[in-house]
Amino acid sequence: MKTINDFNFNNKKALIRVDFNVPLNENFEVTDATRIISAKSTIIKILEDGGSCILMSHLGRPKGVQDEFSLRHIVTKVEDILGVEVRFVSDCVGQKAEEAAANLKPGEILLLENLRFHDEEKQGDDTFSEALSRLGDIYVNDAFGTAHRAHASTTIVAKYFPETKCFGHLLAKEIESIKKVMETGEKPVLAVLGGAKVSSKITIIENILDKVDHLIVGGGMTFTFIKAQGGHIGDSICEDDKMDLARDIMKLAEEKNVQIHLPVDVVAANAFSNDAERQIMDVNEISEGWQGLDAGPKSKSIFHDVVMMSKTILWNGPLGVFEMENFANGTIALGNSIAEATENGAFSLVGGGDSVAAVKQFGFENKVSYVSTGGGAMLESLEGKTLPGIAAILN
Repeated sequence: MKTINDFNFNNKKALIRVDFNVPLNENFEVTDATRIISAKSTIIKILEDGGSCILMSHLGRPKGVQDEFSLRHIVTKVEDILGVEVRFVSDCVGQKAEEAAANLKPGEILLLENLRFHDEEKQGDDTFSEALSRLGDIYVNDAFGTAHRAHASTTIVAKYFPETKCFGHLLAKEIESIKKVMETGEKPVLAVLGGAKVSSKITIIENILDKVDHLIVGGGMTFTFIKAQGGHIGDSICEDDKMDLARDIMKLAEEKNVQIHLPVDVVAANAFSNDAERQIMDVNEISEGWQGLDAGPKSKSIFHDVVMMSKTILWNGPLGVFEMENFANGTIALGNSIAEATENGAFSLVGGGDSVAAVKQFGFENKVSYVSTGGGAMLESLEGKTLPGIAAILN
């Protein structure tokens, strides 16, 4: 696996696919700069080698050229984080872009305009990819968040750099972290899968049963498993058409000697509201008119014990409706357990939109081993798929 550490960028122009698809407020200010911060070490390494950086990214889902999606809005924030002046050019291909790239000196940074202002980016167009390739000497992919898309800048452009393409620090770290969970991690390996629906996690569950020793199932999908076993779940969320699948998963786990841990009690509410009445109920005996919205005290204790004996931990999805303060305790308790296990030497990887949001919200970001920057890409990796953006560098 070639990374930027395998190249000396002295007097070279690095064409870097970054993921600067960051959230902006109504004043076009960046509200979460995590993705820019994550790219910093790659960019600085290249500049310190004596090279220059040409950064390309998309932002949002523009329909043609729309000023609200212009990357010029983030230039100041990128400069603040990198501590280096950033030049901006109002296109990503063509004469303007080529002149700006040609004039770039060692130690300088150029940010190209939003790639998705051109439909050819998402189409993976060959001519557009070739036009991008003319801007740099070495192609660096450091955008894990888009590595599952076979777009021009993430995948197709790589073929124009047969010997001079590599992963940036961020993408290399993502690949390494997933490999630790799926292949090389110290046993016992635990996966915690939460969230509302079994259907969104089926392929992950099927793929990881060969890799893990323990599986904690939490969140809304708990109730599909409980009902499938004959439990009474009241008004809790449930995918009735996935109950056979839940039974199949339980059976397969047993055959593969994987222990599945489901909640034994829940914090139930008489409405889907933070202000609803709450009661602790047995997960198999939820009263009509009530719904389980968080893991209960006994469940938290059982899950804590499972986490503490695990050496490698994957966390994907919350244990309850953590967006509501009264139903966040299960997710917070799990975060505390994983933080403690990590401090004791376990490797912990957090990935997937909701769990990453929870980790940030409750301050666990620096208490776990690694927080993935790519939701969809992370999930597809866990499903066992080879991501096109990664394959393009390895081929």
